[in-house]
Amino acid sequence: MKRSFDYRVRSLMLPGLKRYILVILVSICAIVFGVLWLLDKHPVLRIQKFLHEVVSDTAAVLPSKVNGIIAISVGSICLLGAMVRITQTLLGAYLPEDREAIPDVLYRRRYLERGPKVVVVGGGTGLSNLLNGLKRYSNNLTAIVTVGDDGGSSGRLRQELGVLPPGDIRNCITALADQDKIVTELFRYRFSSGEGLEGHSFGNLFITALCAVTGGDIIQATRTASRVLNSCGQVLPSTLSSLTLTAEYTDGSKVIGESSIIEMGKRIRAITCEPSQPEAVAEAVEAIMEAELIVLGPGSLYTSIIPNLLVPGIVSAIREAQARKIYICNVMTQPGETTGYSVGDHVEALLAHAGPVKTSAGRLLHSVLVNDSEGGRENEVRYDPEKVKELGLTVLRRPLTSATALSHHDSTRLARAIIMWLFRTGRTRTARVRSGTAPKPKLKPADPKDSGLLKPEVGTNSKEVASSTNATL
Repeated sequence: MKRSFDYRVRSLMLPGLKRYILVILVSICAIVFGVLWLLDKHPVLRIQKFLHEVVSDTAAVLPSKVNGIIAISVGSICLLGAMVRITQTLLGAYLPEDREAIPDVLYRRRYLERGPKVVVVGGGTGLSNLLNGLKRYSNNLTAIVTVGDDGGSSGRLRQELGVLPPGDIRNCITALADQDKIVTELFRYRFSSGEGLEGHSFGNLFITALCAVTGGDIIQATRTASRVLNSCGQVLPSTLSSLTLTAEYTDGSKVIGESSIIEMGKRIRAITCEPSQPEAVAEAVEAIMEAELIVLGPGSLYTSIIPNLLVPGIVSAIREAQARKIYICNVMTQPGETTGYSVGDHVEALLAHAGPVKTSAGRLLHSVLVNDSEGGRENEVRYDPEKVKELGLTVLRRPLTSATALSHHDSTRLARAIIMWLFRTGRTRTARVRSGTAPKPKLKPADPKDSGLLKPEVGTNSKEVASSTNATL
């Protein structure tokens, strides 16, 4: 609202020592000028003459060129100092005092904005752990998460309010957020008591409230939450349909609901969903098609990663994208879901649920990243190079755990391994393919009699397949 001139003048006269000193100085000047005028001394002309004599005498001390250089230098330093102070004052009103230096922020942002376009597909804590590492290399990150969760806080909100489960979305937003902000901790806060609140995460409630305010638009609610946390990249659900997962076990029995799947303790044959043909989110498909790197996992195989592959639009986009594609195999098997699974079993399950390979389609995966840390723990995922080689994937083996992360991936090591693999094997090649200067990969036509469920995907490069167990960065 525009203030009146009288209001602005009165606001300047609010109580304050500096304002009163200014008033005193102005008053003294007025009195002096008045006396000089009464004595017919013309103060303005005398001041002008005095300043002219001072400048002339000063200029006569040194040569004119030296005086010019000094004047320009002094003026430039004062101008630069004033601009710096103004910038710091303005930014200081918006940035916390404990934030890193402004030049460091600007340099880091400029560097990260030139980072590769990476799409990660999955859900759960494994995905958020990966994002926490990847944000050190790029701001061009997109997380595509499953919406089949029906347990815990997300399940209660889904059942009571009919919203998409916000848990995985919240985890990814906080993983991509500015770690210096206390709001990040607020989003992670979980109520330990209170009728109706116990067990709920504040972030879940916040996203649910935003969804209601935006008329049920979960994507807009997610974007708003990302802005609040100053998150890099974007988080998108794979579909806006409320998925209900059904697991079929090798003994023929079935169970409905994600939270109930692992409770059976049986070997899973297949996962299906209702609705059976959910529509993919357009923004997610677009992000996949523009990506330079597509990552599946890490995370729960049947309840976090595969549900995204049950969305036909997501699978088609992954196959058609010219990006490099890699699957991150878990460090440990998950009791009740992947007990006794090897690396090959994980890959085989992914390919089975992605559907048959069509002639016009591309590959679902190029490589699989496997932990190579010394462990020997009972529930470690066993590496079976022969089976992985039969499935037509290259293998990248790297130490991905640490002293502080023995049963899961260390986010820093994991992100570095992926980015280094991309830059040394894929990013330049992807750019050439997109620009039309390199031929598209040749695909082997699928046998029409083959259902495709367990069909190995043929590599686009015979040398790549032959060296599957010796792939290096």
